[in-house]
Amino acid sequence: MNISRRKTLAILGGGFIAAAGIGAATFVTTRRPQAALAPWQKAGSYDDPRKNALSYAILAPNPHNLQPWMVDLTGTDTVVLYRDPERILPHTDPFSRQITIGLGCFLEQMKIAATLTGHDVGLELFPAGENGPVAIAKFSTSATLDPLAAQLLERRSCKEPYQMAAIETSRLSALEAYADIVTESEMVESLQSLTWEAFQIEMATPRTLQESAELMRIGKQEINANPDGIDIGGPMLETLMLLGILPREALMDPDSEATQSFLSSYKNMLVSTPAYTVINSAKNNRLSQIAAGAAWLRLNLKTTELGLALHPVSQALQEYDEMAKLYHRCHELLAKDGETVQMLGRLGYGPMTKPAPRWPLEAKLLNG
Repeated sequence: MNISRRKTLAILGGGFIAAAGIGAATFVTTRRPQAALAPWQKAGSYDDPRKNALSYAILAPNPHNLQPWMVDLTGTDTVVLYRDPERILPHTDPFSRQITIGLGCFLEQMKIAATLTGHDVGLELFPAGENGPVAIAKFSTSATLDPLAAQLLERRSCKEPYQMAAIETSRLSALEAYADIVTESEMVESLQSLTWEAFQIEMATPRTLQESAELMRIGKQEINANPDGIDIGGPMLETLMLLGILPREALMDPDSEATQSFLSSYKNMLVSTPAYTVINSAKNNRLSQIAAGAAWLRLNLKTTELGLALHPVSQALQEYDEMAKLYHRCHELLAKDGETVQMLGRLGYGPMTKPAPRWPLEAKLLNG
């Protein structure tokens, strides 16, 4: 379907919505995937302290929003965490390093949330080796409230352009206990270029592009039906798709006008970054990756407390052949000999963004 640029702009400005007899505000409201966002409202509403903590844990950040966790409640005080073997990224994350980091975020969020009801959580990690449970978590009482718990429902991964304003020294100092912070202008520019080049490689590599494309949930109906993966919604996008201006296949074609427009907007987002955060580890085993996830989660909560935005930009850390050159460059820039860069993120002042869709807790319980 061909359409003039002027008509397209009229549609984007709400002309199509008005012509259809729908109020713009009503259309926006009715296109929100309320069912997929319900877990954010339900968090903290359970009587069982384990379920209560888990209702927050399922909101933790994780790669491609795969939500790769499954949990088993045993006895009266134990949670067993498993990695869902179906929720993997074999092309962009062939060694499941990023998936494991996401599980580390989950465990740390569960521990922090447990303090809301006065509970402490002791973890035994990989008790039967890598192919068994990720963790056995024992709940006990008499815990002190974690100060970061206040940010559990406010935390976001802000994938928007940031203000190109210097971050106050007091805020940077407060973050130094959580991660390495990069503010030096030459290094910031190098990382802007690195992250943009890495994203282009992921988009230009057919198997990695397809992996992301298969996880796209487009519009309210798809997001509510499968509240995981990469949600693409909102009235503007859905209007374009209803009119056939933006067919799904265009989002999967690296040469399409839709993809090129997306790349342009993504580049603008990446270069609108005044600072970066880095989390390294001396080793690169499963325990190190779980620890990196815990550190990232606490960093994300702390940035939220400080009024800052954080967004992981992990493409250059992915371990497949086409990315190898940038992987090594990233480590040359940011790591000491022998260290692994586990997380790289954009840091700055950004807009408040909506929460990401989530499966309800009940969908992740193996029992109970």
